[in-house]
Amino acid sequence: MTTVQQVRTDDDLRNLAEQAGRDLEDASALEILRWAADTFGEKFCVTSSMEDAVVAHLASRARPGVDVVFLDTGYHFPETIGTRDAVEAVMDVNVITLTPRQSIAEQDAEYGPKLHDRDPDLCCKLRKVQPLEQGLTDYQAWATGLRRDESPTRANTPVVGWDEKRRKVKVSPIARWTQDDVDAYVAEHGVLTNPLLMDGYASVGCAPCTRRVLEGEDARAGRWAGRAKTECGLHG
Repeated sequence: MTTVQQVRTDDDLRNLAEQAGRDLEDASALEILRWAADTFGEKFCVTSSMEDAVVAHLASRARPGVDVVFLDTGYHFPETIGTRDAVEAVMDVNVITLTPRQSIAEQDAEYGPKLHDRDPDLCCKLRKVQPLEQGLTDYQAWATGLRRDESPTRANTPVVGWDEKRRKVKVSPIARWTQDDVDAYVAEHGVLTNPLLMDGYASVGCAPCTRRVLEGEDARAGRWAGRAKTECGLHG
């Protein structure tokens, strides 16, 4: 087992990520997370949008008490906050809630109201990207729920890769899963999911920028509908 407390340079981490991406491509999600937990220990966390708690549940099996980082943008649906609270109450994880530097009122005062309508990229930067970068400072590796089947922009997601922007190892243990795989895991383990997933939402983000998807649309189509924007900036 790798010594958790050893000092690793960026080059060490990058090489580790690239090698693991090759070695673990065909590994199970739980095996990938066990590798991450063994390799990074307390320097490893999971990020969750609380769309569901699948990766948090998997990670809790690999490392009970694992840190689960949640971004509270101030624009979430009540159902999303409820899912976070339920996860914290019933799962063996340590939920850490990150908040932006400014409240919505403070942001409105500086940039004008409804920035999400006028400049969604800036809104995401202020309320998601910057808080996450600050929140990940003490970690060497972070896990996400990205899946290759979600959208064309995520089709090449590695199970373990190098996050060049943040200089972290990025773990996507369910990258190879399909929606059917997610549904089967939820059913088998009774995993908490956001109630909005049963109400026509295939992907759950901030309320002002999320709508229900239409038949035949991909899972991300309800995010920033009508715009060229497909990602908030957390994943590229």
